[in-house]
Amino acid sequence: REAPIPKMLAPCLLRRVVLTVPLVFVVALLLTEPVRSDQEAGTAIPAESRPCVDCHAFEFMQRALQDLKKTAYNLDTR
Repeated sequence: REAPIPKMLAPCLLRRVVLTVPLVFVVALLLTEPVRSDQEAGTAIPAESRPCVDCHAFEFMQRALQDLKKTAYNLDTR
């Protein structure tokens, strides 16, 4: 003959696990330090000293144009 206590114990333990796991997850999220989007591994350049995206694009296009001019000159001289 089974005692009625083990039948009642399983739902109680299941309910406790269902409530405890999300609680532990939320506490872990609150205790961890959030990673900021401006933090990248190995870089610590202040925003004032970083050139803007347009400046990068302009410098890239200048270098590409210089390379094309050198290539065209080398082809002309051959």
